[in-house]
This record gives sequence, structure tokens and C-alpha cells, in this order.
Amino acid sequence: MAIIVDTATSTSIDQRRTEQSPEDLLAALAATPADDPRRPALRDRTIEAWLPLARHLARRYGGRGAPDDDLVQIASVGLIKAVDNFDHSRGVDFAGYAIPTIIGEIKRYFRDRTWAIRVPRRLQELRLSISAANSVLTQTLGRSPTVADIASYLAVTEETVLEGLEGARAYRATSLSTPIGGEGSRELGDTLGGDDHEFDVVEIRVALGPALATLPEREREILSLRFHGNLTQSQIADRVGVSQMHVSRLINRSLATLRRHLSGDNSF
Repeated sequence: MAIIVDTATSTSIDQRRTEQSPEDLLAALAATPADDPRRPALRDRTIEAWLPLARHLARRYGGRGAPDDDLVQIASVGLIKAVDNFDHSRGVDFAGYAIPTIIGEIKRYFRDRTWAIRVPRRLQELRLSISAANSVLTQTLGRSPTVADIASYLAVTEETVLEGLEGARAYRATSLSTPIGGEGSRELGDTLGGDDHEFDVVEIRVALGPALATLPEREREILSLRFHGNLTQSQIADRVGVSQMHVSRLINRSLATLRRHLSGDNSF
């Protein structure tokens, strides 16, 4: 059995749907019961209708170190919360309710996700307060405010302001590959020191001198030829005029003597 579709009627319905304003969709959503099967689709259409507002607010916070796509997603989350929590019966303009909700979501994202190093929320909020105080005081005083000025304005101690300024350094990180110096001939990482494992053997080297002095002259010479001259035992034997086996015994005996001396066992 063929089904005849009234295309004119269908087109008329689609036009009415597309002609509904964002405000009309909100009113329709508010009038639709929560258990109405049409409500999920109506909710989606309402959110889509107000997405330009979310995108506009997201663009206002661009260029602050966060990807634009992430900002749009965060703003969209704020819009969804605004649509779900909006009370149409109070007669309040939706934009006036949604804008602070969306901006609050974006600011929470910057506060919680964009710090290079995770710091306590108290310091994050303190940084924002110091930044706002700095802007106000710069205009009021006609100069850059001092730590004392900011502390007085915020009614906190100077130590608290200094703590906030120190914590603010964790907001952005600088790459170790950042060029420095003339013509970028060096990178920031080149100026940082590393672990010097030679420090681990400083005490041993200091104690090694007196320990070597306790050895007979020939044994000191053999150790020097072996570990400083990098000669083989056969080459050392030819040099000092003894057998290779004797050289091996002397090296083993000398090393045992040095170990006992360095370990503090001087009962030899």
C-alpha cells in the first residue's frame, strides 16, 4: 500500500520549525513536560539555536593560551547548564542568565586547567585578585602599584601578596628550547646545570692520596701504568721487568690494600 506524503504540509511544518526564534524554543521547552518524548529533541534544538552566543563569548577569551576549539566546547557546556537550569516562569531574559553562566564556566576552565604547574586554588584566586587590584591601582595612582599598595587594597599582608606573585609564575611555563643570547645561538636549557656525578667520588679521591702513599713505590708505579697509562699487564711486565703473573698479583694486592685503607680498616 503506497503512502502519500503531503509535501506542502511537510514543508510548512519544517518552515515553522526553522522560523521559531531561540526565545520561542525556550518557551516551548519550558511548556513541555519532562516526561514528554518530544522534549529531548526540543532541548537539542534550543541549545543549537543559542550556540552563536556561546561561540561569541568563547572568542572573547581567545589568545590566552587555550585552544579555540576547547573554549567553544567549554562555552557550550556552560550554555547547556544555562538551558537546563533556566526558570522561564521568573520572566528573566535568558541571555542575562546565560552569559554569566557561560563566562563562569570559561573562567573555571582557565583557573583549573591552564596552569603549567598545579597550585592550590587559594593561590589561583589570589593571583586573579592581585591582577584586578593591579589594574585598578594603576589607573588610580597613575603608576605601577607596589606590593604594599596591593596589600593595602586587598586588606592582606605583604607576605600574602608576595606569595600570590610567586604562585603566579606557575601559570605559564617557558620551553627549555627557547632561544636566548645573540641570534638564538643558545637555548634556555643550555643555562641549566645538571647532576655532576664527580661530586660522589670527591671524598674517595681525597682519601686516595694518603692510601696510595702507603704502597711501595713499585706497586704505585704499576697501578699508575695500569689505570692512568692504560697499559696491559703484559706491557707493564715488560716495562718493570717482571712476569705478567707477578704483575697481576701485585695489582690485586695493591687494590686490596687500598680498599682496606679507604674502608677504615687499617689493621694491615
